[in-house]
Order: sequence, then structure tokens, then C-alpha cells
Amino acid sequence: MSGLRALLFWLLLSMTSAVQAAPLIQPVMMPVGAGADAVAVSTARMVGAVLEYTRWPEPRSVIRLCLAGTPRHAGRLEDVQLASGAALQLSSLTVAGELPMGRCDALYIGRLDAALTRRLIMAAHGQPVVTIAEDDPNCRNGAMFCLLFAPRTLSFQLSIDAVSRSAVRIDPRVLRLSKGGY
Repeated sequence: MSGLRALLFWLLLSMTSAVQAAPLIQPVMMPVGAGADAVAVSTARMVGAVLEYTRWPEPRSVIRLCLAGTPRHAGRLEDVQLASGAALQLSSLTVAGELPMGRCDALYIGRLDAALTRRLIMAAHGQPVVTIAEDDPNCRNGAMFCLLFAPRTLSFQLSIDAVSRSAVRIDPRVLRLSKGGY
């Protein structure tokens, strides 16, 4: 995972000059490789990077990632290795729309009814839970991170408003990497 961190830092540094020159800021896009599960592999890398730049109120030796809805690109999340040494523990939420308090440190939301998605995200407000939406390209349901899938790339949009309502802290450099970041 340190290679991914180095790539993200390099992209951050290279974006600095682009940000100053361009009136409209483009998101950093992670290339999606070839193969049947290339999108899932890229999604796992992106989720791992998000978790790397997240700080919970208390350090975690295990990060509990809850999956909600029907994720299409989460098939390789079990491969995520965090540089901090924290283990990633995956679990599926069985009751849509309810976030079991204290059981999730991160929430990955796949395809799910918009009203249920908003209920889950509202339940996470003020809690130490990172929210990542797979199926909300316009980032309208209130997740902190919204994944943006394109034919050969993956990027994300960050909601500063959602981050500000959370009990977790996201490294501010992530803003520069996101769609619309500055």
C-alpha cells in the first residue's frame, strides 16, 4: 500500500501546478487496469487510500467496514492492506437503513434506494464513521466520498459538508485529489 500512497502524493504534487493554471479543477483519476475484476481492484485501492487518510478519534487496530445495499465493485475489498497495520474487517448490513452504532468504522454503500441511503448516512452524522458511496456520482445523498467510475479511470468527489459533520478527520490534502477540490 505504500506504493499507492507514493502515487497519491505524486499526483498531489503534480496537481498543484495544474490547480493554479486551470479555472476548473479536474479530479485525480486512478487508472483502471485490464482484467475481469480490474474495477474491483481499483475500488479496493481507492477505498484503502481513503481509509489511510482518515483519522478516528482513537486509533484503530481493526477498521470495521460495513457494506450496505448491493455493491457492484466491492469484490476485492478484502485485499486492502493498510500501512498502519490495522486489519480490515468486512461485514454486511442486513437491515437496510439502520446503522448499528459502534459496529462500523466505515460504511461502503452500493446500489440502494436513495431514501435508505440518506437514512444510513444521516445515522452516521456525528459518529466516527467514514461514508463511501459507490452509486451516487453526483454526491447528492450526503456521503463523505462518492466514487466516480469512468471507462478506464476511477476518481472520487469529497463532500466537505459531510466531513465536517463527522467525528472522523480526513487529511486536508485529500481535498486536492477530489473532483472539485481546491
